[in-house]
Amino acid sequence: MDKQIKIREGEPNARGLRFAIIASYFYPFIVDQLLDAAVDALLKHGADASDIEVIKVPGAFEIPMVAKKLAVSNRYDAIVALGCVIRGETAHFDFVAGECSKGIAQVSLDYEIPVGFGVLTVDTAEQALERAQPETKARNKGNKGVDAALSALEMATLLRRLEL
Repeated sequence: MDKQIKIREGEPNARGLRFAIIASYFYPFIVDQLLDAAVDALLKHGADASDIEVIKVPGAFEIPMVAKKLAVSNRYDAIVALGCVIRGETAHFDFVAGECSKGIAQVSLDYEIPVGFGVLTVDTAEQALERAQPETKARNKGNKGVDAALSALEMATLLRRLEL
């Protein structure tokens, strides 16, 4: 690449940034692992524990409303959304997963705040557990709580660099 081309990107440095993590309490055996990993990732990348707030919601469908409320507050540099939707025998999965992802994206766009997407949408509990395992146990899937937290972090630092 030509050296005259300027490249701007985020960095995994959470020092001085404030984070809200929204975690559903439906499927706690999965979401709690995502939450623990997301918090650990932010702390390992320099966040202060006092700059991380966890907000619990009933399920994935409720995440966008709370994300909007948090975005409007201007108290956070980034939001991390964590939950799990497992396909069942009815169309319920499609409605919940679709509206959750659309709502999260809309909050991010409307309020110009990064929202890391860590809502698992899977066919089985086994698939969810594979994506929620601690990094040392994950078989090439990785913990999606870590991915969501680091995505939100890097986007927060990138947006700061893009401010004119």
